Amino acid sequence: MYCCEDHIDLAIDMYVDQYETAPNIQKIKFNHSLSTTCELCKKTAVYIVGN
Repeated sequence: MYCCEDHIDLAIDMYVDQYETAPNIQKIKFNHSLSTTCELCKKTAVYIVGN
């Protein structure tokens, strides 16, 4: 799941609820053409939460 800085806690909680295990969390390396958005609010994504 892609998420912004505001929704990282919610994304972690949702992942744990669904898979009953802790997710890997990676910070997205930005470049000028990044257009990935948060799946919860559509702001620019900062993290990838998942395994």
